[in-house]
Parts: sequence; structure tokens; C-alpha cells
Amino acid sequence: MGLKGRIGIALGAVVLAVAAAVGYMMFAMAPPSDLDLARSKKTAKGLYAVEIAPENPAFERNTLHSWVVTVTTADGAPVEGAEIAVDGGMPQHGHGLPTAPQVTAALGDGRYRIEGVRFNMSGWWEFKLHIKAAAGEDDVTFNLSL
Repeated sequence: MGLKGRIGIALGAVVLAVAAAVGYMMFAMAPPSDLDLARSKKTAKGLYAVEIAPENPAFERNTLHSWVVTVTTADGAPVEGAEIAVDGGMPQHGHGLPTAPQVTAALGDGRYRIEGVRFNMSGWWEFKLHIKAAAGEDDVTFNLSL
């Protein structure tokens, strides 16, 4: 093998080592110490107050489960007929949710069931909701530490 071939192999090994180190640091990194873990908060523009809760508080990691989202106006009136889109992921790992959760039922009193949620590993997860209803469109992000 010539000099160019050996240099190419050496550069490839360096790139792999750096990628592995960066990946390990992201995986091993602890979430921020001031992470807001509240499960009830106002949306970014303040149009809605939103609360989330797993239907089964004893849900296990790496299993499908459902959450109930309660949406009210800023003054506390239940929001009916809302369209809710779900997104999220692990900020430190750079990946999204492993499933595509969706609202499957309006339960009344501003409550909506989201099914198809799965968190496949321990760590810091973001659970993002985009809400579209009579007062307008707004977003809220919940942090979960599993």
C-alpha cells in the first residue's frame, strides 16, 4: 500500500474516533441542572394553558403508551375542537421521537388523548405540542426526564 493509501486510512480512523467521542459525550451528558420538568405550563405566546399526564402513571420505557393533554384558554376555559400536532425527541442525542404520536380522541373539557407515545431510552426528552384552536396557533414544549 502506498503513502496515499496509508494517509487515507489514518484520516478515516481519526474521523471515526472523533465521531465516537462526540457521540459518547452527547450520550453521557447530563441534562441541564435548571431543566423545567413542569407538566403544566402556558404556551409560548400565552394563548393557552396546557397540562400533560400519562394515562398510566406507571408506564414503562420502550413500550407504547398514551398521554392526556388538557388545553384551556389563558383564563381557564376548556378549549374544544383543537388541532394538536405532536413532536419532540432527545435534544442531547439529536434525534426525534421513535414513533409518530397522534391525537386519537377528544375526551371533553379540553382534554385530548395522544396515543402512540414511546420513549425508547432513559434521559432527557422534549415533548412538543403545536395547538391550533379558536384563539390562534401556539406551541409548548415539555421536558421529561426518564
